[in-house]
Amino acid sequence: MAASGLDGFLVMGTTGEGVLLNLQERKRVIDLFVKAARARLKVVVHAGAQTTRDTAAIAEHAAHSGADAVAVIGPPYFALDDRSILDHFKTAGRACAPLPFYVYEFAARSGYAISLAVITDLRDQLPNFAGLKVSDTPWERVEPYLLEGLSIFIGSESLIHRGMANGAVGAVSALASALPELVLNAVKTGSQEASQRCANARDRIQAFPFHSALKTILGQRGVALTNGVRAPLRRLSLEEQSAFYPIAEDLVRNAAEAASSRS
Repeated sequence: MAASGLDGFLVMGTTGEGVLLNLQERKRVIDLFVKAARARLKVVVHAGAQTTRDTAAIAEHAAHSGADAVAVIGPPYFALDDRSILDHFKTAGRACAPLPFYVYEFAARSGYAISLAVITDLRDQLPNFAGLKVSDTPWERVEPYLLEGLSIFIGSESLIHRGMANGAVGAVSALASALPELVLNAVKTGSQEASQRCANARDRIQAFPFHSALKTILGQRGVALTNGVRAPLRRLSLEEQSAFYPIAEDLVRNAAEAASSRS
């Protein structure tokens, strides 16, 4: 990852299976990532959890561990009103202060969108509130969050070019965990074609169990890990592995071509 040119990680986000780990596991993951990064890559910790207490505990641990920032998605299941979610974010942000604090906006996962009123209140009331990762689609659901004074990262690879053209500072991408070169090319060039190549790659991967497929790609790239995942996610079946291997090889070739085009 460091050699590819990435700036850093969002640790234990959606692709990192963070919400499937218990509190002690998540603290250990934070420590391991901070140690492995060794100042070469920034470590942003996703601290989102079902309860405010656990969210704040993870955020506080991130601050003590030497992480560079914290991000939090809204807790799923309950329909929280603006006051509830504002209090939740403020508690988490204060727990990690003075680290930069980011809201992780992803309505498809949390079950609701964070209102602009909450974002505005956070900007006014939480000194370390730095911005958002916005993984929503289509563009019309992303654009309202591009507010002055906040750093916005795009989560959907197909929208990277539009985000960069409208003031986003970068992307936080699931695809980059296995094929960083494709995403770097999209961010650095800002071209629609590069964003579309990312979107095409994601579509090919998402025809299979996504988390396990990404780990399969990493395995083909020489990273020593299996394609196992935490249940209820599932790994690729033997039949799926056979079908996915040639796709993974092709995607790795595409990533190498993207890296060559930037050099």
